[in-house]
Amino acid sequence: MILLKNATIFDGENLGTAYEDLLLKDGVVARRGTDLSAEGAEVFDLGGKLVCPGFIDLHVHFRDPGYEWRENTESGARAAAGGGYTTVVTMPNTEPAVDNPVTVEYLVARGKKAGASRVLPAGCVSKGRQGKQLAELALMAESGAVFFTDDGAPVSDAKLLKTALLYSRDLDVRIMEHPEEPSLSAKSQVNEGAVSAASGMKGCPASAEVIDIQRGIILSRETDSPIHFTHVSTELGIDAIRQAKKEGLPVTCDVTPHHLSLDETYVLVSRFSSAYKVNPPLRARKDVKALWDAVADGTVDAIVTDHAPYHLDDKDVPFQEALSGIASLECSVAVVLDTWAKTGKPVPLERLLELFTSGPAALLSRPWRSLGSLKEGAPGDVTVLDLEAIQRVDVNQWKSKARVCPWDGEMLQGWPVMALVEGRVVMNRLKDPE
Repeated sequence: MILLKNATIFDGENLGTAYEDLLLKDGVVARRGTDLSAEGAEVFDLGGKLVCPGFIDLHVHFRDPGYEWRENTESGARAAAGGGYTTVVTMPNTEPAVDNPVTVEYLVARGKKAGASRVLPAGCVSKGRQGKQLAELALMAESGAVFFTDDGAPVSDAKLLKTALLYSRDLDVRIMEHPEEPSLSAKSQVNEGAVSAASGMKGCPASAEVIDIQRGIILSRETDSPIHFTHVSTELGIDAIRQAKKEGLPVTCDVTPHHLSLDETYVLVSRFSSAYKVNPPLRARKDVKALWDAVADGTVDAIVTDHAPYHLDDKDVPFQEALSGIASLECSVAVVLDTWAKTGKPVPLERLLELFTSGPAALLSRPWRSLGSLKEGAPGDVTVLDLEAIQRVDVNQWKSKARVCPWDGEMLQGWPVMALVEGRVVMNRLKDPE
């Protein structure tokens, strides 16, 4: 039993205006009010710090099974807790791919054993992520898969994607599409624009993203099935999703901390540091602004890390040879909060917090949708934020096995200081309980 006292509470929808207390008992939210007491409870006086529903990351890569030296479920779950996340969704582009119920069950069990953040697996849309044959969607859903995706690549066959959308609608598990047209993006290194022109490296055009988004929107309209587009990075892509939402289609999307805080010029300024190489690539400044506008107007449904852990040997090579991906689980919340503050707080704090809590929770399969709330009886998942905390990013202190991060060494303001999963403390940078 844990009692959090003197907190400013964001319940997933509204931000409180006075200090309140929150009691967690038997793994759920038991009471919310003022001057609460509970015999035998561990008491944490938060001094006005911000209490939120546990943060949810819908898109992480833990490399388990097959590439555990880069990240395994245990190190990833602990890294997530260290970053203030209480629930993460792991992508299925592993070796072997997560395309059957046995592998889903394996990952669920590994996540529970880790004893840190909750780990919910996504399953593949197609067998082996080959885009040729539908994977065992219903069986994977029964085993605990909360999304279907061939992430790392789009679903290559439009007919198969349409069939998957129809199945997913009946299973109440969303398709998550990696929006990319490979014929346009193949062998690209950076964004098509100023950096590709200056460097001579092949650029990835915005059209590569928006073409696949338009395909998914058309199929969503035709099947009346939800589709979720992940790590949207361009103004054109966001505009297409905004129009689909205005039409009333069940289309959702997420954006990443790196696409909200970095643009393509960082590649040049860093002298082509592979820490800035990611897919989709860092885009132009107008795209970054478009993403923040989409956060403000409700087009964006969630912020996800796309945490892509690689061994130093994978990244400590010339830019053209490096693998694409940014590791950020343990600093991503701070990156977003710091960027938000430094850009003049362009959206209300409540709106920003929704994208880590109730927004992503609403996109999960039905058993997990209550994670984005602090109502009585909801799971006792809590993230505590200190918006005034200033801390240096130090990858050497990370729980993740990854050590290549573009923010390493930077001072950021606004950090998670405590995380609880089902009333159990999984991260604590506060003083001991009273």
